[in-house]
Amino acid sequence: MTSKPVSLHVNKPWGSFDQYVLNTPCTVKILTCNPGQKLSLQRHRLRNELWVALDAGVVVELDGKILTPDKGAEIWLPVGSTHRLSCAGSGSSPVRVLEISLGNFDENDIERLEDVYGRN
Repeated sequence: MTSKPVSLHVNKPWGSFDQYVLNTPCTVKILTCNPGQKLSLQRHRLRNELWVALDAGVVVELDGKILTPDKGAEIWLPVGSTHRLSCAGSGSSPVRVLEISLGNFDENDIERLEDVYGRN
């Protein structure tokens, strides 16, 4: 899959739901980034990712641009794009992102371009 899946918002009498994928093989995680920390600047060969900001204070670097998405905003990370998540400021609250990986998920697919923790 090379294109962003279409998300769907459905209103219900009790509230609503947001659907991000339907009958699509995927891996779903919640990434938590602590205050003042950041993930490695990385890219993938085998998967696209859709990130959904779950908290205020999420900072995303995507192909050299800095994004500060609102809570609930979707960020599409296509195969080969350079990206990283960080937590704005040094307050006491971490930030979370819902990550939906589409394609062949393998932790060995991470190509780290920069890493403050000394990982390859």
